[in-house]
Amino acid sequence: MIERIAEVVKTAVSRETIHRLQAYVQLLVSENGHQNLIARSTLDSLWERHIVDSAQLVPLIFGRPTLDIGSGAGLPGIVLAILSEAPITLVEPRRLRVEFLRTCIERLGLGHAVVVQGKVERLSGRFDAITARAVAPIEELFASAIHLSHPGTVWVLPKGSRGEMELADARSAWQGRFRTEPSATEGDALIVVASNVSAKRKGRG
Repeated sequence: MIERIAEVVKTAVSRETIHRLQAYVQLLVSENGHQNLIARSTLDSLWERHIVDSAQLVPLIFGRPTLDIGSGAGLPGIVLAILSEAPITLVEPRRLRVEFLRTCIERLGLGHAVVVQGKVERLSGRFDAITARAVAPIEELFASAIHLSHPGTVWVLPKGSRGEMELADARSAWQGRFRTEPSATEGDALIVVASNVSAKRKGRG
């Protein structure tokens, strides 16, 4: 597994880092028995489906201070915090999931990660990178978090097979620089990478 993680993050990964990922997986599996963090059908493929899938975002974020919207089980937020020393803020509205995320941060010694309970619309600040995994369509993500971005902010949004369609829908109301990267874990999935995002001005009637 160390080789697979190194392959997607595109740099060497220490055994200490792998041990942290293993400890996180143990916490995740244990907590999943108390609250539905990930689908039980994905437990057998947890490393590839969730850990590697989250880890592949690391080179796209490139060490930027990051916001993870709707962190839920800590995917990708906790994985990113383990694999990078860049500051990361995890925002999650559900109390039990917030408690789980804070437990992960404490037990894994992730001092550069912080969890905020609440909705992203009410968050303040500016972030150099914004990510969200399985939270909402691209257009909705832009609308809810644009106030947390600046022109140089990079949006790194992993999407399934409908990613191109979501991006096309978003382009009707939003402008910027957009590109897609293939997913390393799912053949028909992709990662939308956007920057200089802003709302299109509505034409006057």
